[in-house]
Amino acid sequence: MLTKKQIEEFRDYLKKAENPLFFFDDDPDGLCSYLILKKYIDKGKGVILKTKPTLTLDLYRKIEEYCPDYVFILDIPIVDQELLNKINVPVIWLDHHQPLERSRVHYYNPMLNKPKDNKPTTYYANEIAENKFLWLATIGTISDWYYPKFAKEFSKLYPLILPKNIKKANQAIFDSKLGDLIMIFTLILKGPTYKIHRMASLLTKIDDPMELIENITPRAKFINREVSQQKKEYEHIIKQLELQKPTKDKLFIVYLPTSKNSYTSQLSNLMIYKYPKKIIMVIRQKDDAMIMSVRSSKQKIEKIFRESLEGLDGFGGGHDLACGGSIAKEQFEIFLSRFKEKLK
Repeated sequence: MLTKKQIEEFRDYLKKAENPLFFFDDDPDGLCSYLILKKYIDKGKGVILKTKPTLTLDLYRKIEEYCPDYVFILDIPIVDQELLNKINVPVIWLDHHQPLERSRVHYYNPMLNKPKDNKPTTYYANEIAENKFLWLATIGTISDWYYPKFAKEFSKLYPLILPKNIKKANQAIFDSKLGDLIMIFTLILKGPTYKIHRMASLLTKIDDPMELIENITPRAKFINREVSQQKKEYEHIIKQLELQKPTKDKLFIVYLPTSKNSYTSQLSNLMIYKYPKKIIMVIRQKDDAMIMSVRSSKQKIEKIFRESLEGLDGFGGGHDLACGGSIAKEQFEIFLSRFKEKLK
């Protein structure tokens, strides 16, 4: 958890900022965190972090371009110390992944106070913003597989989107219209960067999620039209996945066909929902790398995943039951052998 004092400290930094720059992760949790904080102060520019979940020195050029007075980092698990050393304005970092030791940064991570508390970044962004943006908070938090208490309030306001009988995040994602909204946010993030920021700007102007569901305004129509191609691609992949069936092994490896965009995270979530007794590994080849997303219902896998990558040309991490990363294609079998052995 973050303490009341920490929430207030973060809020004070936010209110002091006149020209803030926000770096955020490329998933709905990262996007919603950014939208909530931007709407709260009605200031700032966002920079989405694509390719890998690490903020590296090469991103310093964005800071030089924008000349912010504060830099906010949201839902990004790794920030290189080299970058922090070079930034000469306050850096405020809000995250919920495995804590890291860094200097020259104001670091807010609930796991530092309570190791088992890894509530999504959106959850705490919502508290920082004084709970003013319920629909964004609900989408971002549930998209990261955490069902918050404030979902009950959302259900009362929008029973058609989130029926009152749904009480778990996985049900909300796959068996309600809230899942349709989460998918819209997911698909927005698959487009080119300039379109992502254009649609993010439109989302800051929406106060009622029914606008997107019912597709009743020009901005809603624009967003839904923009994600329609990615939606077709996603649905095509799902049809092909249905042909793959699990064996008796604990590990169910799912190979994705070649596609323009990556859906490994979303599809691993879908597969663990369908096969909760399995450990799911969804794999997609991109150039000379194997991109992986791994899910489990009970057995902790994040440490096993990281240890299996040690000494190899790859990276990865995440949470106890949900993680992912990449490994060089020629080393994949070594990684996989290690991973299977450690699962036993």
